[in-house]
Amino acid sequence: MGDISSFCLLSIAVFCGAFVSGLAGFAFSAVAGAILLHVLPPLEAVPLMMACSITVQATNLWALRKSIRWKQSSVLVVGGLLGVPIAVWLLQAADARIFRESFGLAIACYAAYMLFRPVLSHRLQMNVGRSALIGFGGGFVGGLTAMPGAVPTIWCDIHGVPKTEQRGLVQPFIAAMQIFSLVLMLLQNDLSSKVLVEFVTSIPALLAGAALGIFAFRCVNEASFRRIILTMLLFSGLLLAL
Repeated sequence: MGDISSFCLLSIAVFCGAFVSGLAGFAFSAVAGAILLHVLPPLEAVPLMMACSITVQATNLWALRKSIRWKQSSVLVVGGLLGVPIAVWLLQAADARIFRESFGLAIACYAAYMLFRPVLSHRLQMNVGRSALIGFGGGFVGGLTAMPGAVPTIWCDIHGVPKTEQRGLVQPFIAAMQIFSLVLMLLQNDLSSKVLVEFVTSIPALLAGAALGIFAFRCVNEASFRRIILTMLLFSGLLLAL
């Protein structure tokens, strides 16, 4: 991506993805990939999106460090680390297209339904077994769809978890799953030097989008944040299903 138009497309893609991820906590690849997968080959676009997304997650973790729930999230992470390798094996052993499309349709239907439901008032009751199971599901789904945050985000929404607590619980999980997935990818494939160049080039737009997204997150109220989350789940699910 050496010319001006390609640089602009790269910057626009990572800025939009970083803004949404800074605001909602996830969906960087769903937004940025809508552009990058049309201008870059998959072997460049996928690791680039992973590296950019990890950078945004690191920025989110630092900005929200006072509200991060490390203990509860660590249980999610342990479950997720068990789920990702199984998903990676399935990707190699079978066609995961049907699963991706079915899961995308399911979360799109869930999001569309919940957008028209009142906010649920009962609070989430945490325990180790349930958290590990949700983490496993998130890691498994993330390995097949690149959306590790979908399952724990839906879980939090069902139980009416406030936005700050939700981000504090889900954010470390997403970051850990993305790092683990990228390491597995690097162990299986050689990383093109072009990806490193494109990543460095994208950093200014990446940081600007993340900062603006985090600022917007702090400004929106609980009801608006929930609508944003469900809208992004709907958007991401439709992209998987199409």
